[in-house]
Amino acid sequence: MLFMAQANAQSYEEGRDYVALDTPVRTASDTGIEVAEVFWYGCPHCYAFKPLIENWAETIPDDVNYVKIPAALGASWEPHAKAFYALKAMGELDKVHDALFDALAGERRPLNSGEALADFVAQHGVDGEAFLENYNSFGVNARMQQAQAKVRGARVTGTPTVLVNGKYRVTASMAGSHEAVLDVVDYLVEKERQAQ
Repeated sequence: MLFMAQANAQSYEEGRDYVALDTPVRTASDTGIEVAEVFWYGCPHCYAFKPLIENWAETIPDDVNYVKIPAALGASWEPHAKAFYALKAMGELDKVHDALFDALAGERRPLNSGEALADFVAQHGVDGEAFLENYNSFGVNARMQQAQAKVRGARVTGTPTVLVNGKYRVTASMAGSHEAVLDVVDYLVEKERQAQ
């Protein structure tokens, strides 16, 4: 079995299964190996990928740091990225993360403003006024700008995209499927582990 895993791992090829970034992007932590999922709440592919990467994240070793980065690849995506950071700042992200995916990707609801999002999160037990204060805060805007700089630096053009340690970019179209993305990510994590 081990030989088979090694044979499969060696078949991953830069430029075919993943892209090595010309200029690495900063990771959120100085220790461990960061695996960053770049997503959009309204993306049906992200919605399909979500249970796969969540199951994967439950079994990762201690040296792997899994983080989520909401992409704002267009102006219509910005309110959703800001909502992510507002909820995170409030410590309420876990309460509404799944519901936002269901509403935006699953039901295609038009939650495209701070006010509409505040009403939505209030229906899920989050203080709508406090949400709007955070949504419009300097801190949330700064976090969002940092994230978008990372997304641009990694040349992310679609979602879902996975960044490994700020050095590699993996997508389903390159890897062949959502499941295969995680196989390539595991390969790249091990590659990074051996390089340390």
